[in-house]
Amino acid sequence: MKRLSVVFFAIVSLTIVSCKDDVKENEPEVVTVDNTESETKVYEIAKTEAEFNDPKVEAVFTQYLQVETALVNTDAAKTAAEAAKLDLLLKEMNADEATLTAVAAMASSDDINVQRQNFEALSSGMETVLKGAIKSGMLYKQFCPMAFNNKGAYWISSSKEILNPYFGDKMLKCGRVDAEIK
Repeated sequence: MKRLSVVFFAIVSLTIVSCKDDVKENEPEVVTVDNTESETKVYEIAKTEAEFNDPKVEAVFTQYLQVETALVNTDAAKTAAEAAKLDLLLKEMNADEATLTAVAAMASSDDINVQRQNFEALSSGMETVLKGAIKSGMLYKQFCPMAFNNKGAYWISSSKEILNPYFGDKMLKCGRVDAEIK
């Protein structure tokens, strides 16, 4: 009987020990993953294929695209620098006061949200500058319905591809082509 008890306890002990090992084997392995991007993606807006009647308008639109690209990339410093260049070009063209005020506010701010708010007014002014100025080709008036708490906002693009300047990476493809400017 004593021998049977010892064998019984040995089997029970072996079972407990082996079950403990199985529990450890079934535990998930903890792995630390670095999910920060090592390189920030930089987006490029397509160069315009449109031809303009006036080289000054072409220079202004090309610079407008530089401002738009900086906003798409959520780069406040670059947006300010590119807006300052655009400001000079618009002054040479005697652009309207609202457009000049918007671009000056963008150039003097280091806050991307302030720059994006003023980009809406700048885009509206650009649409006026571009009317009747295109000799050939096409530009696209695009719309983001979610900008500014679902109020929506427009911008002018050189291609049909949506690269949203109001949200950048957060909602890069949010928007639609609303009109073609010929």
